[in-house]
Parts: sequence; C-alpha cells; structure tokens
Amino acid sequence: MNYTHEVEKMTCVAKGPNHGPAPIPQEGKWVKAKEIKDISGLTHGVGWCAPQQGACKLTLNVKDGVIQEALVETLGCSGMTHSAAMAAEILAGKTILEALNTDLVCDAINTAMRELFLQIVYGRSQTAFSEGGLPIGAGLEDLGKGLRSQVGTMYSTAGKGPRYLEMAEGYITKTALDENNEIIGYEFVHLGKMMDMIKKGMDANEALKKATGTYGRFNEAVKVIDPRKE
Repeated sequence: MNYTHEVEKMTCVAKGPNHGPAPIPQEGKWVKAKEIKDISGLTHGVGWCAPQQGACKLTLNVKDGVIQEALVETLGCSGMTHSAAMAAEILAGKTILEALNTDLVCDAINTAMRELFLQIVYGRSQTAFSEGGLPIGAGLEDLGKGLRSQVGTMYSTAGKGPRYLEMAEGYITKTALDENNEIIGYEFVHLGKMMDMIKKGMDANEALKKATGTYGRFNEAVKVIDPRKE
C-alpha cells in the first residue's frame, strides 16, 4: 500500500478499541456480519423504472450470501415481464453482491435489488427472528394457490365512478350495486384454481363455475354490472 510523503512522516498512534460491527438479527441469531457469506435471510425489495411506468417486487431467499431462490414480480409494463424472465435466470446462484452489480435487464428490477440489498445487510429481513430461516420454496407461498401474483387493479373516473377489475380473490366479473348505485360486493373468478381444474381434465365451463365466488353483500344487489363494459 502506498502512502503520501506527509503520512509516511507521521507518528504511529495506537488505534485503541476494536469491538467489531454491531450484530444484526438473522434467522433467529445475532450475527456480526463482516463478509457477504455472513448474510442470510428471506426478504423483499420494491423498485421502479426512471419514468415510473412500471414497478417490480423482488423476493430473495439468501443462504450464506448466495441467492438460493428468487421471485420476480412486475407490474405496469409489458416489456418488463420479459426482463423478469431473464432476471429469474440470472439471479439464482449468485452472491447478493454479484446480483447488486449485475444488470438485471430492467431498471425497476435493478432498483428492487438495490433496495433489497439495503434491507438484508442491515438485518431487516422477513426471517430476522425465524430460527433457521425459511426453506427454499418459501417464496412461492407469496403467490398462494394457483401460483399467481397478488395484484389489485382498480379504475375510476370523476364522471362514472370506480371499477374493480382484479382483487386478491381473482378476476372481477360482476359488481353489485345498491339502491344508491354504491358498490356492496362483487363476483370473482379465481383463475389459478380454474386452470388447475382444467389441467386435471375438468370441463372448462364447470371449472369456471367452481372457481367463481362472491364477496360482500353481492346477493343483496339492486343492480349487477360488468365493470369492464357497463
């Protein structure tokens, strides 16, 4: 290591105490992290592209500094779905430092990786106090039955009011209105469940019927509308 002439002439002063980094909670243990291999946990990061046209939610399950599981969810941009496909191939098997310094194809995914990195290296993971962490495969549990992202899609105008299009339960097919034309419930189709039944050989119309449900006071509706047409 090279020193400047001024530093070379300085008197050496003892450093004093060296008690290491503050411990962070990881998978039920307190860890003094000094290297990337000291980092473990499952956590999330949310990112956005420069024009904020789309967003990404990234979930990584990290063991000993290496990404063992990656869930990439994107919203709002059609091209971003293809970026997510490539990012999913890139991420698994890399250290979190490698992933941070890798082009993950889309700016929103890169930003999500940055935010996730900040979370996990400071001990702010979903498994900070979970002994042993979560097994590989836990990321899929975020998707629920049918393995589809939890997406809420609502639309409204000043003149025509709100339209519920997609909820956690599924694709909204009908909206129930009361005598004041206020929403009191809705009918939905759980697309993940429907596709599972069809793949098992069930008739599509029967699968649609079985995967259809209602929420709220749907049966008390004065009027029922198709939120996409009416």
